[in-house]
Amino acid sequence: MEVYKTISELRAGILLKEDIYGKTKYPIMRKDTELSLEHIEVLQAFGVKRVKVEERVIQKDIPDSEKTSSMNADEVLENIPVSMFQLRKEYNEAVGSYKKEFSYWRAGQRPDVPKVRAFVIPLLEKFIKQKKMLVMLNDFSNPEEYIYHHSVAVGILAAAISNQMGYEKGDTLQLGLAGVLADCGMAKISPSILEKTAFLTKAEYNEVKKHTLFSVKMIQDTPLLRQDMKMAILQHHERLDGSGYPRGEKMSTISIYSQILAVADVFHAMTSERLYRVKHSPYKVIEMIKEEEFGKFDIKVVEALLKLVGNLSIGTRVKLTDGEIGEIMFIHRDNPLRPMIKKESDGVIIDLTAHRGIAISKIIE
Repeated sequence: MEVYKTISELRAGILLKEDIYGKTKYPIMRKDTELSLEHIEVLQAFGVKRVKVEERVIQKDIPDSEKTSSMNADEVLENIPVSMFQLRKEYNEAVGSYKKEFSYWRAGQRPDVPKVRAFVIPLLEKFIKQKKMLVMLNDFSNPEEYIYHHSVAVGILAAAISNQMGYEKGDTLQLGLAGVLADCGMAKISPSILEKTAFLTKAEYNEVKKHTLFSVKMIQDTPLLRQDMKMAILQHHERLDGSGYPRGEKMSTISIYSQILAVADVFHAMTSERLYRVKHSPYKVIEMIKEEEFGKFDIKVVEALLKLVGNLSIGTRVKLTDGEIGEIMFIHRDNPLRPMIKKESDGVIIDLTAHRGIAISKIIE
């Protein structure tokens, strides 16, 4: 039965039966939302007096922990999260191994792809399982060794995005390996350009743009990468609107694998501190890719990235780009990266959809 109730009469588990607006363009709460204590607090904060609800309490699912489990020992072990410390240690070891290989490429050697594959694949598999760690990749990096961190991180992100999109394991690991090797051609670019602490001149930038061609040439003969992955390496700086390089290709001539590498590459670059550029919040960067760079990237790929690193939940503590710390009180279905935050400093609830200059900086565990 649908009835109107005052806010003081509400309790957790009741179903909301109308969209609620709080002097806002979009609903602050949608019809059929199952109310939690946090939802009720948000309604109070917005001065909502009464709402239409369905007078029944939702039957909660029995927690998995209370269900009889048929998992075998291997499955149990596989689902135990790797510690942040351990994963970061393995990540740093892979970056160190990549740096060593890069020095060989600078000296004129061709990439030893079996060797790269051996230290990269186990890391890709761990990050695919530990998706919450992906949003922290930018914190693992440092500006002095950015180029090595970037290559390993692009591989990790490309594998995770393709996994999120439903690709087979073989494809995800192939694409992850391609991501790690996509910038191997940077070894052919002058170190003075790569290590420059100011913005590049046009001539220097044109030199850097040659790296995709060098990369493909360097890995062309390896049987460990499929031809479509080699094409993805060549095209990972192409854009759907034709604004990319090396060929300025458009739309259907750019493969989906190239697009996954492109989004992984741009996301990590924009969220990492560089010698000549400050880093942006991961949540802000996804918005920038969706809005400011609209038309350049495949929206399916961007949405997969959003699900991976923008998967916020009510009750999570976050730090905002203005330094404030708060708790997520409500998530807008149409704009999940701009939730309503209750600030710890003064208890005020701030709606990030109305404060575009502020974004979530990071989650506080």
